[in-house]
Amino acid sequence: MNQNIQKPDQKISEKAASVWRISSAITHAITLLILGTVIFLHHYYEWVEWIGYVLYVFIAIDFLYALYKIIIYPIYMQRTWRYRVDDEYIQMKYGVIDQEHVLVPMVKVLHVSTNQGPILRRYGLSTITIGTTASSHEIPALPNEEAEDLREKIAVLAKVYENE
Repeated sequence: MNQNIQKPDQKISEKAASVWRISSAITHAITLLILGTVIFLHHYYEWVEWIGYVLYVFIAIDFLYALYKIIIYPIYMQRTWRYRVDDEYIQMKYGVIDQEHVLVPMVKVLHVSTNQGPILRRYGLSTITIGTTASSHEIPALPNEEAEDLREKIAVLAKVYENE
């Protein structure tokens, strides 16, 4: 059986990189704030010296990881994220180092929804969540109207009804 499945070619919004940058910056700022508080407590209560060294190593690692997640990662993820929805499959392909290509048969889709957090809402974007019996998949950072249309299209193709 030789079936020709077209490769995913639709892109997510270019604003996705900004959303991911802000989200990572908030996460790493909170992490660094917690580590900074623990360092203060270490100095104030004069804990064992090796604890300070371990904390400084954690801060250095988190700082380097934050640089990667804020500067490099969003650009490459936005450039590599592709999806495609047709009558038989939902395809998602993404990743730079660890490339992932997910193929979800339309008959396995149980529910589909859109969601927004405050950062996505500010940029006028939504994320589509596609649920199957075994797992859940997301298509991130689509413009609101496109996400609504795609959600409806998937629901019709998968024969998902609101009363189920």
